[in-house]
Amino acid sequence: MDELNSTMQQPTAYNDDDIKTLDWMEHIRRRPGMYIGKLGDGTFADDGIYVLLKEVLDNSIDEYMMGYGKTIEVTVEEGTVSVRDYGRGVPLGKVVDVSSKMNTGAKYDSKAFKKSVGLNGVGIKAVNALSSYFLIASHRDGECKRAEYSKAIITDESGILPTDEPNGTLIYFIPDKEIFKDYQYKDEFIEALLKNYVFLNSGLTILFNGKKFHSRNGLVDLLNENMTTEPLYPIIHIEGEDIEVVITHSNQYGEEYYSFVNGQHTTQGGTHLSAFREALGRVIKEYYNKNFEYSDIRAGVVAAISIKVEEPVFESQTKTKLGSKDMGPEGPSVGKFIGDFIKKELDNYLHKNPDTSDALLHKIQESEKERKAIAGVTKLARERAKKANLHNKKLRDCRIHLNDAKGDNLEDSCIFITEGDSASGSITKSRDPNLQAVFSLRGKPLNSYGLTKKIVYENEEFNLLQAALNIEDGLEGLRYNKVIIATDADVDGMHIRLLLITFFLQFFPDLIKRNHVYILQTPLFRVRNKQKTWYCYSEEERVNAIAAAGKNVEITRFKGLGEISPDEFKHFIGKDMRLDQVTMKKEDLVKDMLEFYMGKNTMERQNFIIDNLVVEEDVVNE
Repeated sequence: MDELNSTMQQPTAYNDDDIKTLDWMEHIRRRPGMYIGKLGDGTFADDGIYVLLKEVLDNSIDEYMMGYGKTIEVTVEEGTVSVRDYGRGVPLGKVVDVSSKMNTGAKYDSKAFKKSVGLNGVGIKAVNALSSYFLIASHRDGECKRAEYSKAIITDESGILPTDEPNGTLIYFIPDKEIFKDYQYKDEFIEALLKNYVFLNSGLTILFNGKKFHSRNGLVDLLNENMTTEPLYPIIHIEGEDIEVVITHSNQYGEEYYSFVNGQHTTQGGTHLSAFREALGRVIKEYYNKNFEYSDIRAGVVAAISIKVEEPVFESQTKTKLGSKDMGPEGPSVGKFIGDFIKKELDNYLHKNPDTSDALLHKIQESEKERKAIAGVTKLARERAKKANLHNKKLRDCRIHLNDAKGDNLEDSCIFITEGDSASGSITKSRDPNLQAVFSLRGKPLNSYGLTKKIVYENEEFNLLQAALNIEDGLEGLRYNKVIIATDADVDGMHIRLLLITFFLQFFPDLIKRNHVYILQTPLFRVRNKQKTWYCYSEEERVNAIAAAGKNVEITRFKGLGEISPDEFKHFIGKDMRLDQVTMKKEDLVKDMLEFYMGKNTMERQNFIIDNLVVEEDVVNE
């Protein structure tokens, strides 16, 4: 004890040598997460390599918004990225400054870029610093200047040369593999990004690897692109200066919103989305002059809002949540601006379109009827969920929630939904208790297809899972960024996955649409010799590992999560864990898909399975 006290009393050295000043590019390279969020390898849509592309595109979009350049060309080949716009081009004398000097840009002057996204002068400088090669070339009125860099250090700079190319800016970069390990761009994520750009900028054309993206109807096209159920009435489309809104309802549970600020997709919402939700409920309630519950008015809503704000303030460098309370230095509050617009335009629309107002009223009344029908069950279920000892019985929470940290590190938090004591025990012992929670199922959950939301409260498993996620009133209260289904890679495990996905699709589809649901991939084999161990997720990886291991190799086939020791499990649920994201697209037609796979058409489904059966040979330990 004396030795411990002696150790604790020794002060930590703190002198001149501890104070360091980093060059701007070194700071970005050491702390990339401050500038582009997580790094990743391109597996997920929010990985850093897509943020690099977006930072470059934002400048080209700003040019279009200012009235210059109707076409943007994007080329992505073998990990290299090229973006060519046909705007005004960077002023030739400032080509080097805008690409390599921090806090340099035209967007500090709101007269030049009144309602832009990138206002902090970091954007392409971060791309430059995080690229092994970066080229910028500007063409203006028959003259051109270019500069080349490696990790933000200039390697070549041209003078001002004559050119016959049209005005605009070209940026070409290669993300640095020292920072983005084994990265690979996925077309599906790039295309989703580009679609949003054209939906928000009617008339803009983006060419991506020769494929054309263009929108005539703005946010109406966005809703039609993303809806996986049929709208109950034609999409309401209202526009004003600095605001565009589209609204409809469908026969789905939950609320589904897409929000944007100055062309930036604010996936985490913010002040504008909160104001819109509140105004939508209030105006509809006043229109019908009935004391509807806001939850009934918004049940099944599918909507999008896009606003333009002067000098927007976001809550992070990646600009996914708006923090601005005002529309600009001299403008009204965001809440008043949106509230006044919705009050006038939506009220007018409903008066002019009685068929739409009748359909909307019917939807609200149906939601009210269902809510009242399960009111008693809901109240009892809530009380039961509160009384249930979640932290011991079903949920082993993570410390950010146990400490009531109010969402700190929420982007890094996750919950594993697993089945059985042995599997949940292994994960619990292996997890990071600060950020990773575990919810343990008892056997297979109920097939919820075709059932009403009453079952969510009557079924103990679903009731407690809903309470653990805190999604009863929408995703605003979601306690974990990633909801990870962790089941065995056998028939029973696959069935549990389908039952859970069915539950989410049926009652909380926005949980999937907003990219929160994942499947944990765990290794099927372990191959090792005396020097090294390989964990293999496929037969191909197993064959390659055996070849690499040589003689005297030991091969183990993992048949269940409970068979993997906690010490080994740490390798599979760390920051490099393999996850498959559960996604939804318009062509998925959720209702038809669920009816076929989870409905009562047993013989049709059985014949489908027989026709598509793939028989795998058992792997014998060698």
